[in-house]
Amino acid sequence: MRSGIAAFAVACTAVIAVSTRIAGASECAGNVSPCINDDILWPHAGPSNFQAVGGSETVAARQLGFGLQASYLSRPIVLELVSPGGGSQAYAVKDQGNATFLWAYGVTPRLELDLALPLTVGQGGTGLAPVTGGPGLDDTAVRDMRFGFTYALARGARRKRTAPYETWGLAARFEVSAPTGDRDQFAGERSGVFVPSVAADGRVGRFFCALEAGARIRPITDLLGARVGTQLVGELGAGLDLLADGRLSVALEAWALPTLPTQSGAPGAGPLVPAEWQLSLRTSPLASRELSLQLGGGGALDDSLTTPQVRFTLSIRWTPSAHPTAAETTPTP
Repeated sequence: MRSGIAAFAVACTAVIAVSTRIAGASECAGNVSPCINDDILWPHAGPSNFQAVGGSETVAARQLGFGLQASYLSRPIVLELVSPGGGSQAYAVKDQGNATFLWAYGVTPRLELDLALPLTVGQGGTGLAPVTGGPGLDDTAVRDMRFGFTYALARGARRKRTAPYETWGLAARFEVSAPTGDRDQFAGERSGVFVPSVAADGRVGRFFCALEAGARIRPITDLLGARVGTQLVGELGAGLDLLADGRLSVALEAWALPTLPTQSGAPGAGPLVPAEWQLSLRTSPLASRELSLQLGGGGALDDSLTTPQVRFTLSIRWTPSAHPTAAETTPTP
């Protein structure tokens, strides 16, 4: 365990060093910068009932979990152009397909190491060509990788023969988004992003819910008056098992990222708060519940920069949990 933590500390130090050098890159300077991650959905590795909201469970000790989340986004980056005859819009990123590969390793029953490698497998749009006159978007792009850990702070359960099964949990998570992506494709940040968060979840019978609160700590990047910097992160989800054995469930979730820096756009312009909602259907076909497939779709709750108008997601996960499932521990009447 000590060697894993030491390796993580060394990696964080390397990211800080790289971030210091990249922060002054010329393509990220000025008020027309493409060094913005246009996809605000950052899925977590490890067990979860939701596409975005992180849970409190971790992968079992000395076990490896993995997953793949595919996501389609429509119009996450829309440029408001001003001309002598009025204004117009340009879809800098019009359609985009992303895939995030996820890995989680259980160091102990409470500590999990996480890794996420996102890629853009297809996209279309003008990029910054309407403003700079340069080339548009490439068809594919490498996105910023993320790594970190999850630590289960508490896990409790109450079982009564005359009452529904109840369980709850609390976990702390810390991730780093390393500036490894293509910054000229709206796929990479100008520097590293530090992402601390706390997640809590619970279950009563067939009903389950989860919430996560944290922040994405980064320097400010300007794009035509929009200032993307440090953001608070709030995520909330609730769901219901459609089958008593938990093999099929439905979930509704939402997430919002209030941006702390004040905006420098037109007078009276509102705050930058990217926000989305999504409804999904999840199935766990195996009795162990280690394998899950989840399909969801939703849209924007706000018209801020980096909020897609429509999003569809499909994910598959293999996550041997450190805790028994509700179906395995629910007492029989």
